[in-house]
Amino acid sequence: MRVLLVEDERSTARILAKGLREQAYAVDVVHDGRVASSRLADSEYDLIVLDVMLPGQSGLDVCRQLRAAGQDTPVLMLTARDGIEARIAGLDTGADDYLTKPFDFRELLARVRALARRRALPLAPDRVVVGRLTLESRTRQLFVGDEAVPLTAREFALLEYLMRRRGDVISRRDLARHVWDDSYDPLSNVIDVYVQRLRRKIDGRAQPSMIRAHRGEGYQLVDPDGATP
Repeated sequence: MRVLLVEDERSTARILAKGLREQAYAVDVVHDGRVASSRLADSEYDLIVLDVMLPGQSGLDVCRQLRAAGQDTPVLMLTARDGIEARIAGLDTGADDYLTKPFDFRELLARVRALARRRALPLAPDRVVVGRLTLESRTRQLFVGDEAVPLTAREFALLEYLMRRRGDVISRRDLARHVWDDSYDPLSNVIDVYVQRLRRKIDGRAQPSMIRAHRGEGYQLVDPDGATP
């Protein structure tokens, strides 16, 4: 899941980005409202965490322009201002949720998860099962059969995306857009490396792998028991 974090306080942005990345989110960070609007015009995101008070352009204006352009990307708005009028202003511009600073990071995560589920309804359960794989989104755990298998944050994000779109052939570009952030190099083989790591962890001695490669197209996760073609 790819998130755009728009926060002008750089120390706060670093802390939030680090925490989100540790939870397997791909995070791009910008510190200016005009830069955020430009980024949103050129790139696709699954969710936006947007501060209200920004240089260049306010978060309210960024959100207003986003909605005027017909984009329905969920927006979680952050502000240091409290009170009903401030909340109404944020929601009236098209924000989906509102969080007042200071806040507990766990609450931000809960709201991010809720917005992600809301956008993907009705097909975004916390538990995803494909064949012998069971993935728990809330606890970030993977079980292969009855065995818990540890994954890094990036491995978890990649496998979650493949499992939620099981049966689909997903291009490298699509995987990069939803699992990696601006640090992704399109000329690298990093996706192939992570796929190989996942295969070692989920397949065991089973052949062929649950993650199938389609030359020139991308990767596909299948159910070896036949539930997925």
